[in-house]
Amino acid sequence: MFLKHVPSGDLIEVLDLPDVINPHSATVRARAYTGDIVQRAENFLKTELAFPSGEPLPLCWVDGHYREHVAAA
Repeated sequence: MFLKHVPSGDLIEVLDLPDVINPHSATVRARAYTGDIVQRAENFLKTELAFPSGEPLPLCWVDGHYREHVAAA
């Protein structure tokens, strides 16, 4: 799965997909693609990631307490 690192604008390749959908995991292990060069794997904050289209990640993937926030709204 590829996501966009919003601060840099680079695409990243997610290496551990369960971390992306786990709302209690704050980071995702991935490799950045800068030009034609594949970088070493590193942890990226999920709050800095979006889909390549620019759409943010679903709240249920980012916030472990999303149901409480939805009920309060």
